[in-house]
Amino acid sequence: MTTLTSIAASLPAFDSQDMSVDAVHAFLDRMIAPVTDTESVALTDALGRVVAEAVISPINVPPHDNSAMDGFAFRGADLAPGAPLLLECVGTALAGHAWAGEVRAGQCVRIMTGAVMPQGLDTVAPIERTTTSDDGRIAIAADTIRAGANRRRAGEDLMQGGVALAQGERITPAALGLLASLGLAQVRVFRRLRVAYFSTGDEILQPGEAPREGAVYDSNRYTLFGLLARLGVQVVDFGAVADQPDLLEATFRQAAASADAIITSGGVSGGDADHTRALMQRLGDVAFWRIAMRPGRPMAVGWLDRDDAAAGRCTLLGLPGNPVAVMVTFIAFVRPALQRMMGCKPESPVMLRAVCTETLRKRPGRTEYQRGIVTPAADGSLEVRTTGHQGSGVLSSMVQANGLIVLPHDAGTVQPGEAVQVMMFDGVI
Repeated sequence: MTTLTSIAASLPAFDSQDMSVDAVHAFLDRMIAPVTDTESVALTDALGRVVAEAVISPINVPPHDNSAMDGFAFRGADLAPGAPLLLECVGTALAGHAWAGEVRAGQCVRIMTGAVMPQGLDTVAPIERTTTSDDGRIAIAADTIRAGANRRRAGEDLMQGGVALAQGERITPAALGLLASLGLAQVRVFRRLRVAYFSTGDEILQPGEAPREGAVYDSNRYTLFGLLARLGVQVVDFGAVADQPDLLEATFRQAAASADAIITSGGVSGGDADHTRALMQRLGDVAFWRIAMRPGRPMAVGWLDRDDAAAGRCTLLGLPGNPVAVMVTFIAFVRPALQRMMGCKPESPVMLRAVCTETLRKRPGRTEYQRGIVTPAADGSLEVRTTGHQGSGVLSSMVQANGLIVLPHDAGTVQPGEAVQVMMFDGVI
């Protein structure tokens, strides 16, 4: 059985006490295994799911040469450089009703968008580029249309036997339309990933409860719910669990039995209750990391054993307790890890290059994610400023920001006017 120690040993320059962000990604790449169970679902239930086997096109798309617009179909060979063209219109081809008659040289057929190109015709003159001569013929001005224009060829989108969707692709609205264009009513996908999550701590209050001294409302569960729901996983909420060993152990065991992965917030830093860390290690193979990043230094990663040994192990991802640190570590590590478990290639977030408008103080030796607001400058370029105070408990800054300013491991202080990379939130949270 693969262990965390064996994975660490396989990675170069692995240091479990002070890991770089890149080292964490490399570790998770080796640790995470995708689900293998599959199911067939109707297209209306397939949005956001992951394709389990390559979809091969059973037909040409489009199935026949057709017109790209309303106009007049004719032989491109009738065109002569520098000369206008007069054509006799002999009929009309409608979408869904092919023209079956013979069309000779010097003749044309009025055609609608999507209609099958009549036999022997290869060019369409848009209706707005034609006029009608005094004798009723269709006139096309010299050198305004080239042979072959405005014709969609059979198989131009997809050839029969070609790969329409590769294994591991997430099904987007466009992909749904593509599957429908093939005449497919169902698609085989990996089963939906089940992710359990809960918060830990005696200081946690739930929304609606009366405030009490020393307690805080549990924002992390709701943030995690939103982040997980956006991924399209099956969310299993175990609530907030007090720092009581028996209750924590029961919750861990129930979560491991019901889910593929467990996400917790709180209980992973060196100062947290010892029994939480001890429980994680006793119930499986769990490592506690200090990551060279800000915010989000502490993190727990590993597997929990299930009571039914035949059911295998459950992945555990333990996040810090501070609200911003939860979101940043989720975006940086948990989101790509869960996408791997779903069976798809992790989707790279959109990174923009923007000019910083203020000094960003940073020391080399850690990756920093500062909350930023990207706006267009007067010259059309992009500029970015921070949301202000960057404390890991300032959750309102994540609402104000539209991205994270990513300051690399080896970078130092950024001066105004220097360009930085910004990880945009759109499509990520």
